[in-house]
Amino acid sequence: VQLVESGGGLVQAGGSLKLSCAASGRTFSSYAMGWFRQAPGKDREFVAVINWTGRSAYYADSVKGRFTISRNNAKNTVSLQMNSLKPEDTAVYYCAASSGSYSSNIDRYEYWGQGTQVTVSS
Repeated sequence: VQLVESGGGLVQAGGSLKLSCAASGRTFSSYAMGWFRQAPGKDREFVAVINWTGRSAYYADSVKGRFTISRNNAKNTVSLQMNSLKPEDTAVYYCAASSGSYSSNIDRYEYWGQGTQVTVSS
């Protein structure tokens, strides 16, 4: 599976961005899809995950109520709608695919995109 993220950019605090991740391969619907992020000098951290059907998702506490993950298995895409952005949301955001589990554990993800930069100014 190859993953390509898009949609990052510079936004003011309180604004919104929508990230997209396009996946190659005909087995996209068999993967749980997650979003992670990495700020400068920090470890990569879990943001959100959605299961194979798209009917179940969960979020890191830091983004709950502000971010929404969704997927379209017909188009092989997963998205992250980010609202009420804060400067602390500034990071490189990565899309990832897991064949084995619907998890927040970074080690469960086999495939990763190259990342897209999100910068939130105060």
